[in-house]
Amino acid sequence: MLRVTDQITLQDWEITESFTRSSGPGGQNVNKVSTAVELRFEAERSPHLPGPVKARLKRIAGRRWTQDGALLIRVEDTRSQARNRELARERLKALVAEAAKPPKKRIPTRPTLGSQRRRLAAKTKRGTVKALRGAVDPDDG
Repeated sequence: MLRVTDQITLQDWEITESFTRSSGPGGQNVNKVSTAVELRFEAERSPHLPGPVKARLKRIAGRRWTQDGALLIRVEDTRSQARNRELARERLKALVAEAAKPPKKRIPTRPTLGSQRRRLAAKTKRGTVKALRGAVDPDDG
């Protein structure tokens, strides 16, 4: 059982872990020991996640979200399988906690009078520059 927030607790059946060999340096050890952890969380089927949280989690997860609605987290940071497993669970917990936060409601604001005046002055100046760029009359010279 993984406790994310006071309201959200993920059950063990929702999370599966598989272990594979890590890539990268590690000497003889890397060829023998399966230390990389691939954690799979069945987010779409989870009864513990409310709908809006699932939608935000899908957006946050990006490419880690699979076609069948699972969240994949792969960790091969350390040479210890136990530590990689801990890290994967922490990352899952952080992702779900981030998705559980409701987005801030946007408060529409008005531009200040000074900013409006500066914008209009800049537009006028730019328009003048462009107007002076026209064709030159040969009779003027």
